[in-house]
Amino acid sequence: MRPRLLHSRRRITGRLAAVAAAVGLGVSACAGAGSLTGGGSDSITIAIVSNSQMQDAISLSGEFEKANPGIKLHFVSLPENEARAKITASVATGGGEFDAVMVSNYETRMWAKNGWLTDLQPHIDATQGYDAADFIPSLRDALSENGHMYSVPFYGESSFLMYNKKMFADAGIAMDPNPTWDQVVSYAEKLDRPAAKKYGICLRGDPGWGEVLAPLDTVINAYGGRWFDQGWQARLDSPEVAKAVGMYVDLVRRYGEPGAASAGFQECANLMAQGQTAMWYDATSAVSVLEDPATSAVHGQVGYVPAPRAAKGDNGWLYTWSLGIPAKSTHKDAAWKFVSWMTSKEYIADVAQRLGPSHVPPGSRESTYKLPAYAAVAQAYAGPTLTAMQNANQLKPTVDPVPYTGIQFLAIPEFQDMGTLVSQQISAAVAGQKSVSDALAQAQRYADTVGKTYRNGA
Repeated sequence: MRPRLLHSRRRITGRLAAVAAAVGLGVSACAGAGSLTGGGSDSITIAIVSNSQMQDAISLSGEFEKANPGIKLHFVSLPENEARAKITASVATGGGEFDAVMVSNYETRMWAKNGWLTDLQPHIDATQGYDAADFIPSLRDALSENGHMYSVPFYGESSFLMYNKKMFADAGIAMDPNPTWDQVVSYAEKLDRPAAKKYGICLRGDPGWGEVLAPLDTVINAYGGRWFDQGWQARLDSPEVAKAVGMYVDLVRRYGEPGAASAGFQECANLMAQGQTAMWYDATSAVSVLEDPATSAVHGQVGYVPAPRAAKGDNGWLYTWSLGIPAKSTHKDAAWKFVSWMTSKEYIADVAQRLGPSHVPPGSRESTYKLPAYAAVAQAYAGPTLTAMQNANQLKPTVDPVPYTGIQFLAIPEFQDMGTLVSQQISAAVAGQKSVSDALAQAQRYADTVGKTYRNGA
């Protein structure tokens, strides 16, 4: 069967209209400020992802309403996949249901080019003390088009290698402060003890463009691989990609966790937190699990070093949940007041004081890492996290030039479909259901289908 990829960029909006019909644009408010039945010129509706830091913002939203008595907030809080689908469908079709939306660096630049998001730069420039220069530069650039920001970061993350310092010390092994993937393989081999349910490394193998492909794409970048060359010729059949994917699959199959083909972030987090794996390469946000005494048996015993290198260094990915204002919103000034509140330095300091420093949304502002309360609890990982964020460059993710941006994803509309299909091939290789060469041959065909639309100027 021919893969169901997007064959033309002109069909994206029509396809999203179908998504709107499928998922429905009816929404229900979460438990929090206001309800969706409210009205008035200063009632604004915010679509938000129901992650913990976002729920903290909802819990504190009464403070915003007290300071802005003319504005009533109504939240639509949904799990990530549902939120992404509803927000995409509404914004792309000009539905106008939302006045502020949570998006990421995957969508922001594409949507800005399509005219779907409001240019926030005039609001930023007119807001005294907002200090956009304080945003981590890599995030500020990732959320900008032609030098103007179209969404502003609430939370950000990169990726790094986490390791159990006690397991390394007991084995007489010293972690290189800037390791290569070859070194990681060597460490994993020496530390793998499956009979004792202790594994050399944990890596995602679960299919999904945001699952196995997130870490694997950074490995492909590290080895000098790329999805497409500058002429949009697919390059998933290159020796560099074969070497990267071959290493990843072999590493996790030989020295990784059981059932790796169905393991994602949470499964690896559980193993690392319980001291069952010596290393884990994944998101910097994992510290919220590993350094929490209530959930982790290894808190205070974890070391953090940069994403492993090969032909290329500085391979940490870049991701942010940010807030934007749809172009069709009719309450843009009120929406900006809320957006600027939730992404301000003052909000971060207030969270640290009211909810505790562990609740602070990480990775958005450089000043966060200078807060005494946050620095005290984040001493082990604050520096590695900030360094990874600062060094990530989604505009130049690869050794050789490419026509796309993005590190652990390609910032093109087709990537969600294409990435999902390719990830299924990789997951099958991790499961031992097919060889890496066969998986990449099929992945190359998927990528070539997309490449043709760009080569033909569709």
